Amino acid sequence: MRVHRDLNDLPDFKNAVITIGSFDGVHQGHQSIIEQVRQMALRYEGESVVITFHPHPRSIVFPKDTSLRLITSTEEKIALFERYQVDHLVIVPFTIEFSHLSADEYIEKFLVGKFHPKCIVIGYDHRFGLSRQGDLHYLRWHSERFGYEVFEIEPRQVDDMTVSSTKIRKALENQEVKAAAHLMGHYFPLSGTVVKGQQLGRTIGYPTANLEITERLKLIPPDGIYAVRVWVRGLAHRGMLYIGSRPTLPQFNNRTIEVNIFEFNQDIYDQTITLELVDYIREDRKFPQLSDLTAQLAQDRLHVEKVLLESFDEDPLPLSHFPKVAVVILNYNGKAYLERFLPFLLESTYPNLDIIVADNASTDDSIEFLEEHYPQLRLIELPENYGYAGGYNEALRQVQGVDYYVLLNSDIEVTPGWIEPIIQVMESDQTIAAAQPKILSFDKKDAFEYAGAAGGWLDTLGYPFCRGRVFGHTEMDLGQYNSTQEVFWATGASLFIRAELFHRIGGFDADYFAHAEEIDLCWRLKRAGYKVIVRPQSVIYHVGGGTLSYNTPRKTYLNFRNTLYTIYKNEAPKKLLWLLPTRLVLDGLAAGLFLSQGRFDHISAIVRAHWSFFPQWRVLKQKRKEAAKRVEACRILSENHQGRYPRSIAMDYYGRGKRHFKDL
Repeated sequence: MRVHRDLNDLPDFKNAVITIGSFDGVHQGHQSIIEQVRQMALRYEGESVVITFHPHPRSIVFPKDTSLRLITSTEEKIALFERYQVDHLVIVPFTIEFSHLSADEYIEKFLVGKFHPKCIVIGYDHRFGLSRQGDLHYLRWHSERFGYEVFEIEPRQVDDMTVSSTKIRKALENQEVKAAAHLMGHYFPLSGTVVKGQQLGRTIGYPTANLEITERLKLIPPDGIYAVRVWVRGLAHRGMLYIGSRPTLPQFNNRTIEVNIFEFNQDIYDQTITLELVDYIREDRKFPQLSDLTAQLAQDRLHVEKVLLESFDEDPLPLSHFPKVAVVILNYNGKAYLERFLPFLLESTYPNLDIIVADNASTDDSIEFLEEHYPQLRLIELPENYGYAGGYNEALRQVQGVDYYVLLNSDIEVTPGWIEPIIQVMESDQTIAAAQPKILSFDKKDAFEYAGAAGGWLDTLGYPFCRGRVFGHTEMDLGQYNSTQEVFWATGASLFIRAELFHRIGGFDADYFAHAEEIDLCWRLKRAGYKVIVRPQSVIYHVGGGTLSYNTPRKTYLNFRNTLYTIYKNEAPKKLLWLLPTRLVLDGLAAGLFLSQGRFDHISAIVRAHWSFFPQWRVLKQKRKEAAKRVEACRILSENHQGRYPRSIAMDYYGRGKRHFKDL
């Protein structure tokens, strides 16, 4: 979009389709008009031109009227018009002299002389010229003479716009931020210059950027705490906004607007930043002590983090660029799955995508099939079967120059647009290290699939379970877990992870071979302060057990052994003193359950798992040290415990009959 501020330096517009107005808020009513203008410009093979004014005409014509409050400043409108793909935005300097143009001069000297329009899109109530002489009918009367068409915006549409602007202002004044965003079709923007404050926030652990609002007529929402997105130099950050007079600190009685930007330490003094208000958190209030305020701010931040993450379900940030993504399938004797599911993967709509198959020394004709039918795909041939963990480590060392890895099982059917929702969220929050989509059953597409479901959790004893799957019980997908949330681990069946971070944190532990390696990896990331999320707006269908059968003694062995490995490598030392003996007892109870079912080979698998674990103390102790070093080298925040369940999931499932995640 080109922005023009000088009427004497306008280009020669090609078949210009123009519309005129103040467009305060650039709300959904305005957006529908903009879309009409764009479609008409395409029809005429012309250009869309939006004409607006600065300052607001009312502030010039009625300078003593102090009631005017603008939803958007001129600079905020520019950003919004660009979002809605206008070709040209002309900002007309509104002056007393301009307001004195007669209706004829307005048409001949301004509209026709400056824009030579092919079509003018205008509302029935539009008035122009001195004393508001001109109207829609006057424009039409001149249309044949000057060779333009007039397209009337429906009266109902115009009236709806007037009502919408009033409702938006009222919603903001009543702290109904989400209602205002719904009416606008975007979040309420608040832009200003960062200025020096008293720097009190630094002393209590919440440094803030103080904003000076340059638009004197800008509507400022009521005092309180708000969840916001913060745009700095074109990048979005998460933040917590405070508007108020700091009643806990009576020595400062001026109203301030200041934002705590999460995980941000850049010098941005004298720069313009824009806040997008996502939701209202609480009112401003006085606390007895500064320590009470600090404690409340900690709670506010947790609330804000949750709100901002869930906000992507309603209004995902558009991707301003498309980072490089590599989908890597680790294949072992999976020709049938490749043949069945690769066509779906190749229909992925993400524009900056590599699809790679890494073959784990298959003994079927997988390689021959790929070379014959998919020669365009990159094929990495590994010399032996390293298992899932080692195989991906070996393969990903050969996949360089990408921003994100997607580790995808071969027995998965992806859906159109499955990549974009996850990359959108990860690009907006650099503290998200890994993510997974919602995973449904391929055979029963309205039910969750065992391996990951709607995101993985871990109980206090180290037993994993999922939103939508607890032990062997999988739930129907009724939309009950459709919110984007932090979890503790993301499934290895479809794991999105930052490529550089995968290697820095040490990748998978190759000794796991398969099963639970993703829990160990995610646990290390969480220890370093990162987030792991589930993004249910991305959906895939998993056959399940296609690469490692769920009900074999081999799976039971890896399950019990690797879970012990994971606990020992990652849990706090003091907790291990009682947790490992407890797990020994509980695993014995599990063996008793297998005994009652007559599954003696699974009992043997549990025994072998423990014999594999306990003699490995020295090796595991060294692994624990190495993991701790990696974690510290990657640390951004204190350990993140989101997704840990403080109780025993086995006790709740077997003892209390809780089969659904929502009941926990």
